[in-house]
Amino acid sequence: MRIRLVVPLAVAAVLLSGCGGPGQETAPSVPPLVSVPTMPSQTPSETPSSTPPASKVADTVCVRMDQGLVQATLGVPSVQIRLKAPPADFGVPVTYDGCELGLGGSVLRVGTSVQSATKATLAAVQKAYKGEPAKPAVVGAPGVTAPGFGASSFVVFLLDGQLYKVSGPKATLAKYIALAEEVARQVDGLPAPEPLITRPECDRGSAAAVKVMGGPPMFRRDGQTANGDLVCGWIAADGVLSTSARRTPKAAELMTAIRKTPTAQALPLGDEGYVDTATGRTTIRIGDGQLIDFVPLPARAINPDTMTQLALAMLSQYR
Repeated sequence: MRIRLVVPLAVAAVLLSGCGGPGQETAPSVPPLVSVPTMPSQTPSETPSSTPPASKVADTVCVRMDQGLVQATLGVPSVQIRLKAPPADFGVPVTYDGCELGLGGSVLRVGTSVQSATKATLAAVQKAYKGEPAKPAVVGAPGVTAPGFGASSFVVFLLDGQLYKVSGPKATLAKYIALAEEVARQVDGLPAPEPLITRPECDRGSAAAVKVMGGPPMFRRDGQTANGDLVCGWIAADGVLSTSARRTPKAAELMTAIRKTPTAQALPLGDEGYVDTATGRTTIRIGDGQLIDFVPLPARAINPDTMTQLALAMLSQYR
């Protein structure tokens, strides 16, 4: 007997502290973009402003960055603050909080590691990186010489016990080093990452998450996507577990590829569901346009029953 759990839920937006998120198969709806608020004029305006006052804008590195420098460096038509914080960028050995600057068609993202970091952490991140060949990068700013690495669309560097990741549209390594140096100039005095950013909807999965991870998390990172879908994240010293949704018209097609994986085990959940017994990744299709992912990192063999319990606990939170 197959169980279909679909319960509508109105998800409230939550601003994540700091500056990281699951990808979408289709381009997500873009959050409203507004320019960085300027100080109010001494003369009251007769026309109400739609821009929130500066006191209501979260203090992030993106708010502090020189927009003119960003625009000139990347050669983009505009630069605007995205007030809505993106979901955390989950990974091992580091998960990043993030903030974003809209670039008139693309996005510049600045991530700050949730966990504290050392040179060994930086080396582990570089070792785990897969993509365009990366090169060493030295990020310099007044009183700062920070080691890192990067390529034509990102730079990762270590500064004062945190890793920072600056990523966006393809340019050059030199340009991303220049942007990283602007980040290094602006991070002093920013609030430290909060250990727990939670939503009650995610709490219902916490007991099952502990069983999957083998112990309680050190950090929590719950939030939502640009489409308003729930994101839950449990972070331990040696692993991460997250849940998220993908909205795509190719949901059934993508499930076909998952179904054909030799290590896929069917689950009686949603319209179609599978757990990969080799990696632990669990994917459930709801209708023709939505996939729900339950992802343990690092990928490893996990008892399918524990992943099923997590899916049962959380699936009703996705419509």
